[in-house]
Amino acid sequence: MRGLLQRLRRNFLVFLAVLGPGFITAVVDNDSGGIYTYSQAGARWLYLPLWTLLPITVALIVTQEMCSRMGAVTGKGLSDLIREEFGLRTTVLIMLLLVLANLTNIMAEFAGVATALGLFGVTAYVSVPIAAVVVWFLAVKGNYQSVEKIFLFACVIYVSYVVAGILVKPDWKQAMIYSVRPKLMMDSGYITMLIAMVGTTIAPWMQFYLQAAVVEKGITAREYRQSRVEVIVGCFMTSVIAFFIIVACAGAYRDHPTDITDAAQAALALKPFSQWATPLFSAGLLNASVFAACILPLSTAYSVCEGLGFESGVSKTWKEAPIFYWLYTLLIAVGAGVVILPRFPLVKMILLSQVLNGMLLPFILIFMIVLINKKDLMKEWVNPRAYNVVAWTTVIIVIGMTLALTGITIRNP
Repeated sequence: MRGLLQRLRRNFLVFLAVLGPGFITAVVDNDSGGIYTYSQAGARWLYLPLWTLLPITVALIVTQEMCSRMGAVTGKGLSDLIREEFGLRTTVLIMLLLVLANLTNIMAEFAGVATALGLFGVTAYVSVPIAAVVVWFLAVKGNYQSVEKIFLFACVIYVSYVVAGILVKPDWKQAMIYSVRPKLMMDSGYITMLIAMVGTTIAPWMQFYLQAAVVEKGITAREYRQSRVEVIVGCFMTSVIAFFIIVACAGAYRDHPTDITDAAQAALALKPFSQWATPLFSAGLLNASVFAACILPLSTAYSVCEGLGFESGVSKTWKEAPIFYWLYTLLIAVGAGVVILPRFPLVKMILLSQVLNGMLLPFILIFMIVLINKKDLMKEWVNPRAYNVVAWTTVIIVIGMTLALTGITIRNP
């Protein structure tokens, strides 16, 4: 008994030591685009879409676990491995597409900041520049340990969606029923919404950031079992947040399901149920937008510098990693600058970012599967046969649905 308790204590301490990359990457996936997608799902279709969260969680766990494992075993980021195994030309092409896709996502995040603070009467000309400066200082003036602690604290603020969902007093019985009862309808709007829910969950930047963060944190194969638990916990947390966003909006629009134009509209719809519901939902949107506005430029800078052989990492100084910090600065400046232009189209930017993610995602997932099955690279950590079946099935479904979302969005801009 004593030996068992000692092992549990040791494993728990290791888990706390590796906590960060997997949990942060999964939770930040609920960014402004994700919040808008889940809000729209609940407002238009009420509790019907809840059943998708279970398979979405499985797909997220599979892809995140593979990236975390590759980082721990090889000690290299995903773009670094792509360059070594597939050549510089392929890497440059992937990096160009990634920068373009991530830049549109960064714009969407700063637009989310403008939307959230706009509910409190703060103009975008004030909120967006301040947010950009805060985001820039966070990485440039910090180190990995301090930045990670701030990111973990930001993860806690997502609890505001749980509280907002409870305050609305939704129909919990219906929510539980539709969480386990698949509901398919031959309705183009409903099918598009299901595809969007998958497309907003697994994005290319997540894979690059997670693997780079695992490497910079120094997690190795020895600590990987605890790191895998952290990844799984983060994926479940992501789905819990999504569940309460859908439930909150389903409760708010129970008598008049409707299409909403942005997450701010969903936040305002909660006001009749509690004086705190709207501020909590808005605080969650602001936190998610600022959080993702930090992660996305970092992810891009990590990926490009690793892929092209430049020094990278927030633990390094500007002199040690100038390309990393200049790229990070440029992405923030352009992303924030475009948003404060007159009549910035928030919804169109979110849709465009999903289209570009959809164009890039299939290539990234295929590279991941091929890399993790290379015996000379992963040794005994390659995917077992049963896991490969699950992984390829998940990848094919995600690719098919994401490409379908891209096609539908292009045809119906």
